[in-house]
Amino acid sequence: MTLDVDWLGRVDYLPTFAAMQRLTQGRTPESPDLLWLCEHPPVYTQGLAGRAGHVLAPGAIPVIQADRGGQVTYHGPGQVVAYPLIDLRRAGYYVKEYVYRIEESVIRTLAHFGVTGHRVGGAPGIYVRLDDPFSHAALTGPTHPADPFRGLGKIAALGIKISRHCTYHGVALNVAMDLEPFTRIDPCGYAGLKTVDLSTIGVQTSWDEAAQVLAAKLAVYLAP
Repeated sequence: MTLDVDWLGRVDYLPTFAAMQRLTQGRTPESPDLLWLCEHPPVYTQGLAGRAGHVLAPGAIPVIQADRGGQVTYHGPGQVVAYPLIDLRRAGYYVKEYVYRIEESVIRTLAHFGVTGHRVGGAPGIYVRLDDPFSHAALTGPTHPADPFRGLGKIAALGIKISRHCTYHGVALNVAMDLEPFTRIDPCGYAGLKTVDLSTIGVQTSWDEAAQVLAAKLAVYLAP
């Protein structure tokens, strides 16, 4: 499988979402697999299961209903958004493994910058230790069952949609953002969950470099 990478630049969310839907609806077994890389102007997107109560104070930032899984998240400048548009039947794996492979791509991208990314069971996305994001020690499981995110910050959010075995939506990696808008929502439905980006944990890199690394990792880990 070869992923054709399209660099979209900064594009509005709604027309990009509509274009993904159109492309997915029109796919045939011969359609190429694509990877769209972009960033969006400030926008909150609400997943299918999203509860309005998780949007606390959006202010002037629009809230858009999407058809992906998950709860509310924020997109804005300084965030790399990757949309894999692939045929899972042709790739030969199922949704659970697809999610695992996307998360692994993010973990390997972070490792490129010396950062250790972690999964948290039942909470898709990638997290880092706030006290030492460069520590390679594994998480030993939640030491605080009532607060599985204690000591962690979320650096990448994941929300996907599968239609006729084909994927759209994807993953957002925080590089160098204004993180304040995340405080106006319960990120991914978790009250008080801290959101971080590479810059706040001490990694100085450009959007372009982070996007190039993530695109390369996705091309490797989403291969059949």
